[in-house]
Amino acid sequence: MLSRVWSSTTLGIEAIPVEIETHIESGMPRYTVVGLPDGAVRESRDRIWAALRNSGLPLPRGAITVNLAPADLRKEGAAFDLPMALGLLAASEGSPSPEALAPFVIVGELALDGKVRPVRGVLPIAIQARRDGRRGVIVPLDNAEEAALVEGLEVYPVASLQEAVGLLTGAVQREPFRRDLKALFAEAQTYEVDFADVRGQENVKRALEVAAAGGHNVLMVGPPGAGKTMLARRLPTILPPLTPEEALETTKIHSVGGKLNGVGLIARRPFRAPHHTISDAGLCGGGAHPMPGEISLAHNGVLFLDELPEFKRQVLEVLRQPLESGRITISRARFSIEYPARFMLVASMNPCPCGHLNDPRRTCVCTPPQVQRYLSKISGPLLDRIDLHIEVTPVPFEELSRRQEGEPSAAIRARVVAARERQAERFRDVPGVYCNAQMPARLVRRYCTLDAEGEQLMKLAIHRLGLSARAYDRILKVARTIADLAGSEQIRPEHLSEAIQYRSLDRESWFVR
Repeated sequence: MLSRVWSSTTLGIEAIPVEIETHIESGMPRYTVVGLPDGAVRESRDRIWAALRNSGLPLPRGAITVNLAPADLRKEGAAFDLPMALGLLAASEGSPSPEALAPFVIVGELALDGKVRPVRGVLPIAIQARRDGRRGVIVPLDNAEEAALVEGLEVYPVASLQEAVGLLTGAVQREPFRRDLKALFAEAQTYEVDFADVRGQENVKRALEVAAAGGHNVLMVGPPGAGKTMLARRLPTILPPLTPEEALETTKIHSVGGKLNGVGLIARRPFRAPHHTISDAGLCGGGAHPMPGEISLAHNGVLFLDELPEFKRQVLEVLRQPLESGRITISRARFSIEYPARFMLVASMNPCPCGHLNDPRRTCVCTPPQVQRYLSKISGPLLDRIDLHIEVTPVPFEELSRRQEGEPSAAIRARVVAARERQAERFRDVPGVYCNAQMPARLVRRYCTLDAEGEQLMKLAIHRLGLSARAYDRILKVARTIADLAGSEQIRPEHLSEAIQYRSLDRESWFVR
């Protein structure tokens, strides 16, 4: 007897439908799985047999062939356990019936006692099921939250193989699982941290506001204990809230990477802070079974690299492509996978090896050559891709001891959102550009024009700082953002002057103090 069950696998952050065909005929007992299964799929036989026995369900007899189509696509992981078990039951006993199985896409890993364990990539699988016109999905109970994010799709979570059989045979009656997306987004707008907690550092908070308003990358330079990490962790609180489309795309990446940890929807902008010992594969993604790396997990959010010079040079150079294109491509001999990677880079570092170059309370013991060697650990091309260089100095005791709270994140976020709305209107006819930091050169020439006074100021800055062409464009983009925050259509000299101040590391005198 022949049965068909629909399942799915993931490639990158997209799902690919997989048809599981099960054929049972009389003969010597055997079990064969074809269709490029990996080790986990081939081992499914033992898990399925134990799960059937411990669930009190009949064991199939005879010569069994299971085909995973399309046959030229490698199938990986244990997510096929549940659909393969149901296919075996349908082919041997006729229950559940082929008609009951047809409307659903089914995924799930089986434990030996018949329980259904969660799997990765359920959200893209659910999205693909809706595209294919399926009525619903049957998923592990722990994956119900993410599957229910897809509107127009019935989601039936199951905790065990026996429950799945009962659902398909009609022995178990249940309404589809649903979630209130509006409530999820409302809950996500509360943060544990706030800019109101930060004492002093008004210049740094202003720079981070500019960065958030234009989507610019930031490098903070200052001695240990100046508050760089504290400020960076509060940056997501002033970014515009995620749109539903951004939230779904971000959740897809985390679903494929197995990073949801029971959270159904990523409704806040991600904040990723990998340790400086991370490998280039850990940062950009990859491995024997390619997975998204930290830069993709930070998509639509913030990637924070603390102590930037401590990262390996080859690891940092991996950032150059995604910082420009917003995507990362992982190529292998037989396939190529592309992950989204549009993030804000926020990095921090000490100004010198001892860390006290710009510390007013402690004396730096480093020589200028030592400072230069330390700074040279970060390549010029990478520095050029960072729009704002901010000096962070220790906060005096008088400011630390003030009881008055600073400006809350909500007030700053309101100005950021207003500036982003101006940019959205400006770029409404330009696909792929949503903020000033994403402007290509042609748009910079169009929207970042200077008057005569501004041209003279920029000329002076280029000659004194020795700016590259890329740094020149970066300054214009930042000036455009500052003008947007001020509600000005024209970039004024004061906007340009502030933008130039955010290129600290371009000043030759920076390390000669």
